[in-house]
Amino acid sequence: MFADPETWVAIAFVILMGLFGYLGVHRMVLKALDHRGERIKSDLDEAKRLKEEATRVLADYKARRASAEREAAEIVTNAKAEAERIAAEAKAKMEDFVARRTKTAESKIAMAEAQAVADVRAAAADAAVQAASALLSQTVKGKLADELLTNGITEVRQKLN
Repeated sequence: MFADPETWVAIAFVILMGLFGYLGVHRMVLKALDHRGERIKSDLDEAKRLKEEATRVLADYKARRASAEREAAEIVTNAKAEAERIAAEAKAKMEDFVARRTKTAESKIAMAEAQAVADVRAAAADAAVQAASALLSQTVKGKLADELLTNGITEVRQKLN
C-alpha cells in the first residue's frame, strides 16, 4: 500500500489540506470569494442604476423629440397659413393695382376722347367761321356786312363752344 503512488498522493493531499486548514487558507479563499461576490454585486447594482438612468434619459429624449416634432409641425402649419395669407394679400393688392390702372387708363381715354371732340368742334367752328366770312364778304358789302360778319362769328363761336 505504501508502494503505490496514489497512496502517497493521497497522503500528501491530506497533509496539504491540513496545513492549509492550520494556516487558514480556506478563510482567505472564502474572504477572496466574498470580496469578489461583493464586487460583482456592486457592479451589478451599478449596471442596474446605469440602466435605469439610461432608461430615464431615453424617455426624456423621446419626450423632447416628440415635443420638437410637434413644434416643427406647428411651425410648418403656421408658415403655410402665413404664406397663404401673404399670397391672398398680394393677390388683393395686385387686383387693386390692376383696377386702379384700368380706371386711370379709362379716365385718360375719356379725357382724350373729350379733347378730340373739343378739337374737332373747334376746327369745325373755325372752318364754319371762315366759310361764313368768305361767303358774307363776297355777297354783302359795306357797313352792314361788317356788322353781320361780326355778329355771325360771335354767335357761331358761342354755339359751337
